Amino acid sequence: MAEFSNPAELAAAAAAASDAKTRLTYLFDGGRYTELDAYASNGDKLSGVVTAYGYTDGNPCYAFSQDVSVNKGALNKAQADKIAKIYDLAAKTGVPVVGIYDSCGADLSDGQQALTAYGELLLCMSNLSGVVPQIAVVAGVCSGTSALMAESADFVVMAKNGELYSAPNADIESSSENALRNGTAALGAETDKEAVEAAKQLLSRLPMNNLSPIPMYEFEQPAAADKTPEAIADKGSLCELYAEYGKASYTALATLGGATVGIVATNKAAAKLNCRDCTKIARFVRFCDAFAVPVITLVDTEGFEGSTETETMGAVKSMAKLAHAYAEATTAKISVVTGRAYGAAFIALAGKGANADLSYATDDAVITALDPITAAEFFYHDELKGAGDLKDKRASLAARYAVEEGSPVVAAAKGCIDGVVTAASVRDTLISAVEILAGKRVSRLPKKHSNIQL
Repeated sequence: MAEFSNPAELAAAAAAASDAKTRLTYLFDGGRYTELDAYASNGDKLSGVVTAYGYTDGNPCYAFSQDVSVNKGALNKAQADKIAKIYDLAAKTGVPVVGIYDSCGADLSDGQQALTAYGELLLCMSNLSGVVPQIAVVAGVCSGTSALMAESADFVVMAKNGELYSAPNADIESSSENALRNGTAALGAETDKEAVEAAKQLLSRLPMNNLSPIPMYEFEQPAAADKTPEAIADKGSLCELYAEYGKASYTALATLGGATVGIVATNKAAAKLNCRDCTKIARFVRFCDAFAVPVITLVDTEGFEGSTETETMGAVKSMAKLAHAYAEATTAKISVVTGRAYGAAFIALAGKGANADLSYATDDAVITALDPITAAEFFYHDELKGAGDLKDKRASLAARYAVEEGSPVVAAAKGCIDGVVTAASVRDTLISAVEILAGKRVSRLPKKHSNIQL
């Protein structure tokens, strides 16, 4: 713990290299940044954080990086004031904020001042939420209220050796792996350098603030032409988020025809959507909506998981949360049914009533009010009576129902979707839709905020 008896020693310490400063070089173009309040101290020690501004991929950005070499990075009033200044500047200028966390918690010698400081910072982050992008990088220990701060950001990126927890738990072997599994972290990285670089990549996909247009880039055509996210997005542009959480769903930032979009897809190889999938998709859609990033939804799912376990966990609440997120979002929303879309899953994810500005289906899609197997029991009960092989007969009748009632042409004729496309034409259809919806403006009823299920 460094202590200073004269200004020269303070100046020398402020200029010295540290992990905190090195991490900032990973974020800013050319490793160059302008440090703010370098000499700010807490008594006879430095504040324990480096604050700065610079450019990431040519765009301005503010950042702070906690310095674990100074009193273990413990947050004190001086440190909080420096970080709060960053948020104040971000609010005035509409510039994103990246926070690099490496601290063992509050400086207990500051007592109640440290508690007040945490509260002020949480308020700053809450006020800026949805105004400018905020990304947290957990490069070391991030515990207690610091963990609340990190999780208040739009996305958390975890270094493999990072630790993010409200209280230490000896039963959890890897904090970073646990954070990725439970959806606390959006991305993981092997090293702190790679984690900061991942945050920089995320920023490159995002608008500067909620009033800025979405970024536009030069792009390459994907290698294939089908209905998967890899074949729809521009080549090499996909950045999947929350890959380890909610395995029946997929969320990613990408570019499409050079324009940033958010892609939501259901994983047909996985089980039905559960509470984790609903939460994952809902938060991603709300993030995209906050910054007017178009949302493209690719639907191929049998629907929501229904079991004793899921009902006990409040499955209906999670489903309502997902539907609410889509219905409330005013950003451009385009859906494509690429496979199965049954009942409530179609309504929430692809339905024109609550979700999509434009809704399409591929020519091999199946859109039905009921799962075809259930429909076979309901509509063809008499034909099932006396069947020699009940299972085969039920499957045959389900296939018949899917063809006769679930055809995308039938859905289009009834106004449920806007058109039927081939798998090879999905990308071009979506590019056209994003372009035509670029000027979308929607006014909602005056209110403070909606009361979404959480």
